[in-house]
Amino acid sequence: MPHDPSSSRTALRICPLCEATCGLTLTIEGTRVTGARGDREDVFSKGFICPKGASVGGLDEDPDRLRAPLVRKDGVLTEASWGEAFDAIARALPVLAQEHGPQAVGLVLGNPNVHTMAGALYPPALLAALRTRALFTASTLDQMPKHVSSGLLFGDPNTIPVPDLDRTGHLLMLGANPLESNGSLCTAPDFPGRLKALRRRGGTLTVVDPRRTRTARLADRHVAIRPGTDALLLAAMAHVLFEEKLTDPGALADHVEGIEEVAEAVGDFTPEAVAAACDVDAATIRGLARELAAAPTAAVYGRIGSSTVEHGTLASWLVDVLNVLTGNLDRPGGALFPLSATARAPRPAAPGKGFALGRWASRVSGHPEAKGELPISALAEEIGTPGEGRIRALIVLAANPVLSAPDGDRLDAALADGLDFMVSVDPYLNETSRHADVVLPPPPPSQSAHFDFAFNALAVRNQVRYTRPALPLDDDRMDEAEILARLVLAVSGTHGAEPDAVDTMIIDRALGKAVADPLSPVHGQDPADISAALTGRTGTERRLDLMLRLGPYGEGFGTDPDGLSLERLLAHPHGIDLGPLTSRVPEVLTTRSGRVELFPAPIAADLPRLRRALAGRTDPDALVLIGRRHLRSNNSWLHNLAALRGGSNVCTLQMHPEDAARLGLTDGAPATVTADGGELTVPVEVTDTVRTGVVSLPHGWGHNRPGTRMSVAAEQPGVNVNQLLDGSRLDPLSGTAVLNGIPVTVAPSR
Repeated sequence: MPHDPSSSRTALRICPLCEATCGLTLTIEGTRVTGARGDREDVFSKGFICPKGASVGGLDEDPDRLRAPLVRKDGVLTEASWGEAFDAIARALPVLAQEHGPQAVGLVLGNPNVHTMAGALYPPALLAALRTRALFTASTLDQMPKHVSSGLLFGDPNTIPVPDLDRTGHLLMLGANPLESNGSLCTAPDFPGRLKALRRRGGTLTVVDPRRTRTARLADRHVAIRPGTDALLLAAMAHVLFEEKLTDPGALADHVEGIEEVAEAVGDFTPEAVAAACDVDAATIRGLARELAAAPTAAVYGRIGSSTVEHGTLASWLVDVLNVLTGNLDRPGGALFPLSATARAPRPAAPGKGFALGRWASRVSGHPEAKGELPISALAEEIGTPGEGRIRALIVLAANPVLSAPDGDRLDAALADGLDFMVSVDPYLNETSRHADVVLPPPPPSQSAHFDFAFNALAVRNQVRYTRPALPLDDDRMDEAEILARLVLAVSGTHGAEPDAVDTMIIDRALGKAVADPLSPVHGQDPADISAALTGRTGTERRLDLMLRLGPYGEGFGTDPDGLSLERLLAHPHGIDLGPLTSRVPEVLTTRSGRVELFPAPIAADLPRLRRALAGRTDPDALVLIGRRHLRSNNSWLHNLAALRGGSNVCTLQMHPEDAARLGLTDGAPATVTADGGELTVPVEVTDTVRTGVVSLPHGWGHNRPGTRMSVAAEQPGVNVNQLLDGSRLDPLSGTAVLNGIPVTVAPSR
């Protein structure tokens, strides 16, 4: 049937598929999303869009996407009503927790949780209802080292500085490829355009990466470091700054302690001492340090390639050490702390409680907690090892650790044979959710509201945007917020209560604290009056309204008539620009000293381990493995969308021509890769974009397990790179899995 343009309409939507949070304009025909383009009026993204955003309608249309709950009956997952699903949960989980204690129930949070409103708002209530310490998240596969270093330096693990991309004159980037990833812990729509603008205004971009990525090709200088040695390089740069008297903390000087201790600590890390381990010559290292110190404004930015390595927390710490030593932390053009519209309103600077590590430990291997989380690499042993406190039940929210965590085979077996009950909240029957006793599918993006709680706190410009659902909820679907609220009720012994009761409880608690706080704009007011004044169609909107009104730009329930509220935000459908990032020290600091604690004790205790790494490699032919990201995917999420297949989005082992020739491998030939956790067979891609001594496999593949319903992904399953890992390699401070710089052997397949 020919398309009738008069039947079409448009609706706005913030893209939920990566950290860039671009504004979209959806084309809708009837009840279908038929197209997506960038919203040119969006105050932040200004029309930018990537292939993922352009394909967002495909998530709605995917026939493999679950529409109804699944409940296991006689060993088989079968479609059921929502009532049946929550009844099953309410019968099982409270009893297990009562019989075996709250630690017998584990909670796993996947990366997609921070991309939805419900995923951001309800897990704290679920965790409180469960009363468990068995929390595992994707953070220990990604950014936990930055949380830990930020907590130690600034007092709060979520107080993370981001590079001021639009004003900096010099950007040193390690282990990041934002032209493919669209950015990470640095929310910046059109990251490529911002980097090009940096160069157009005469700035300098230096990329440190073992691969000549698309980002590296854009740079003024590409340093092809040996994987896993970023902390050594950064320590040597700090050494040069001290040795050549190039340090100048500037306005931050009165708010920092520990500079002298850092100077002594990096004394052994001369450029000459680290050069062999890093495979970067001493002159280059000295040049990097001198250029950083000489730049009028500069920022050092490290991401996953420098984070998911043996010294990930030390590397994350040294990134900010360099920013401090050069006077670039907390100044425009350097690295600044964003101020989200839903953050706590600023208050006078004062010492805080600080940040502690290791308040408890995992049962089996004794891994210390970080930020309230245990390493997800330890999940399989916590399920499979007998004894008191064994995890017997699991709730998995938007996570697929069988693919994303080390040693998926072991976890796969633990989920199959070691659990009494499992719940998954997931739109697909994937490698992990196929083991669940109940699967609760959330609706597609077009039927969901969107607000970025996490990413606005990492944005390179302060702004606020909110979009309501573009399409009404289908009759057979349940909103994700209601799913999670009912899950909270089911595990807390209040199954059957109205889901709004969860939002009301959270609002009441927040208001109780606010009216008792002398620094709050509603101090001394009647909580009932404030609650009655909240607007919004749903509990999540009322909670958002409360956070906006009490936030740093809020109207404070009448105290600032020009301030933010949900009503005002809805009147600006393309968002509200709140201005560039500004200096926030000392107000942002919550350390016990009230200062930047540049040389915290846990960091000092871990430095001997880094000194031992100075020995470098002994075998010149040894190979190490690194991952890679694709613009057309996000971890294991999007491989079931046909529109995003092809191009560079393939699962191959990239290898330098010299290494391939030495090993007798040719382009397209199968190779066997062997490491701690086992071996894989994968096609070789011979390319000089990866340096010698390094091979690269992408993350998130391996869609070949039985019992899943992801037909497109199964056609080109690829291999699961994390199966090469046995989970024993962790960054000890953060519990983060070492996913990069892994020793491997490669040989032709026989």
